[in-house]
Amino acid sequence: MSNWFECKVRFDKMQENGTVKRVNEPYLVDALSFTEAEARIIEELTPFISGEFSVSAVKRTKITEIFWDETGDRWYMVKVAYLIIDEKGNEKKSSTFILVQASDFRGAFENFVKNMETGMADYEIQSITETPLMDVYRVKLGDK
Repeated sequence: MSNWFECKVRFDKMQENGTVKRVNEPYLVDALSFTEAEARIIEELTPFISGEFSVSAVKRTKITEIFWDETGDRWYMVKVAYLIIDEKGNEKKSSTFILVQASDFRGAFENFVKNMETGMADYEIQSITETPLMDVYRVKLGDK
């Protein structure tokens, strides 16, 4: 099971008009601890950022799963409620968060539904929102 951490990275970014702007961009990394998450984001971003940068925040997320789509360039958070019947026969809802990669809102919805087809649980989509995440870094095979 993955542990997803959101890391915010502060650096000077060249804008399209040629000006330099100080930004604080969020990224998601799979790590075992806060320390590992910070080390991983530094390792992943060092080749892409010229100049100095700092990790301004690291926080654990409540993301339980990620549905990937390599053609997508945006990340959408889907809050989904699973319908559960307890031992007394009462219906309950248990909410979780699933991150979905897609090019647009419709693609996020379709990718989510496609990935949920293989499951047996009844569910209800409570919300789908676009996130500000710039990228997601999963653990490479052999790292864990």
